[in-house]
Amino acid sequence: MPGRAARHVATVIRVSQIPWWGLPLLAAVFALAGAVAARLLTVRRSRWYDERKTAYVELLAIFERVTYRLRSAFDAEEEPGPAQSYIEEVGPALMQVRLLASGPVRSEALAVHVLLHKLHGEMNPTAVRGVQPQIHFRELLAQVPLVMQQLEASIREELSIDVLPPPRGALLNGHLRDRARTLLRRPGRGSAVDDLGDIGQDRNRDR
Repeated sequence: MPGRAARHVATVIRVSQIPWWGLPLLAAVFALAGAVAARLLTVRRSRWYDERKTAYVELLAIFERVTYRLRSAFDAEEEPGPAQSYIEEVGPALMQVRLLASGPVRSEALAVHVLLHKLHGEMNPTAVRGVQPQIHFRELLAQVPLVMQQLEASIREELSIDVLPPPRGALLNGHLRDRARTLLRRPGRGSAVDDLGDIGQDRNRDR
């Protein structure tokens, strides 16, 4: 017991030796450190999202352009073009996605790529009896939109893209907040207050 009492007295003495401004300063330092960490996490998350979204949109655009070109060549009864040209066109964007994407997105992107690569080659290279190149080409071309839809679904899931709009109340509140911030930044306090009153009237009318 005497030892515990002595330690308690020593602790009180050490705490009492801290300047009056020490504790508020320490709290401010911890708060600042927490804010900086949260900001860095937000920036990192935003960079992660932007990098993948840009890469995915670029690859989807190339796939769409190639599909349109193949369909136009088929309708005009022309050759689809050499496979080497397709590889050179899609290669950089595809490599970017393979480096950044998760497993499902990478698999679906490669599935679309393999299908489009087949469409640039011979439809019956071994001359198998009963296989008509035009019909085979048309069947493969019809599969491209289906595989593209699977790729788009995987991208939405990875990036947490919600295809459904938010509730109407959330949209209205967000619009009112944005409008209020804009009005409060304007010079002239009286006019801003009057405009805020108009916002309240608009909200009552929306109800």
